[in-house]
Amino acid sequence: MSYPPDPNNPYAQQPPQQPQPGYGYPQQPPAQPQYGYPQQGVPPQAGPQDPYAQQPPQGYGYPQDGGVPQQPGYGGYQANPYGMAGYGQGAYASWGQRVGAFLIDAVIVGLIPFILYIIAVVALASSIHTTYDSNGYPITTTSGGGGSGIAIVVAWLILIAGTLVLCHREGTTGQTPGKKMLNISLVRESDGQFVGMGMSFVRRLAHFVDGAICWVGYLWPLWDAKGQTLADKIVSTVVVKTQ
Repeated sequence: MSYPPDPNNPYAQQPPQQPQPGYGYPQQPPAQPQYGYPQQGVPPQAGPQDPYAQQPPQGYGYPQDGGVPQQPGYGGYQANPYGMAGYGQGAYASWGQRVGAFLIDAVIVGLIPFILYIIAVVALASSIHTTYDSNGYPITTTSGGGGSGIAIVVAWLILIAGTLVLCHREGTTGQTPGKKMLNISLVRESDGQFVGMGMSFVRRLAHFVDGAICWVGYLWPLWDAKGQTLADKIVSTVVVKTQ
């Protein structure tokens, strides 16, 4: 037979009570996920509503998604627009273009020296007088021909100076006036860069080889795959089209 518990007995068994939440604990039973960690089984969502969503790390100096145009090299250096070695067959200048450029340059540089030379020769010829002695032997005398020698020297100086100017333009820009008019350029065969004034001058000296064997070297571009003369092969240059 059971009796109700005595309320004054401190050792009497009390009925079980519901545990009260401790101080500082939330009232809602489901615990919220900690900041920055995705919920179990739910993929993380990133969008405008979640500005603190974890983003994949980006390496220093690497472009972001979407791409950034590649910047030029140090100092903005630009390569020669005529490119590197390995031109296509149609990139080499034709023999006609090379001959046309040579004739234009020859007129520009050699016209004044040629005129001075002709004047000097005519003046020298007119200053020569031939007389005969009593025995019929010819006696040749000259008068007023001193200016002819000066004119010839000036003609040669102008020719040399003009040639050096052509070498400088061809070496630093790849083009003489004639080459520029016909849209062709002289470059190194190995890397497509300009050859410099010194090598341009050496190439002109090497043209003596082209003329030494009955001018066959000047005709070599007609059947050569790269359109080279023998001088071009000696100094490793090619003449290419610029357009």
